[in-house]
Amino acid sequence: MKLAPAAFAASVALGLAAGAAQAADGKPAMEKCYGVARAGQNDCAAGGVTSCAGTQKADYQGNLWKMVKAGTCTTISTPKGKGSLTPRTS
Repeated sequence: MKLAPAAFAASVALGLAAGAAQAADGKPAMEKCYGVARAGQNDCAAGGVTSCAGTQKADYQGNLWKMVKAGTCTTISTPKGKGSLTPRTS
């Protein structure tokens, strides 16, 4: 089956858009995931609780985040529930 030039161009554009989520250096796209970090493994600040990376005092604090591969956050299970894309109060 032959593709018309317009259809071919559209399929190439879709392929490029799908690849745009990946950084130029080949690393996957990442997102903040709240409530999945162990003590001392958070990636950065959360309100007035902590100043930045690695300062988390307790495991799985819902208002602290860790960078994870995009699309995986809500599939991560912890003893306190699943990861969240937004801060939670736990």
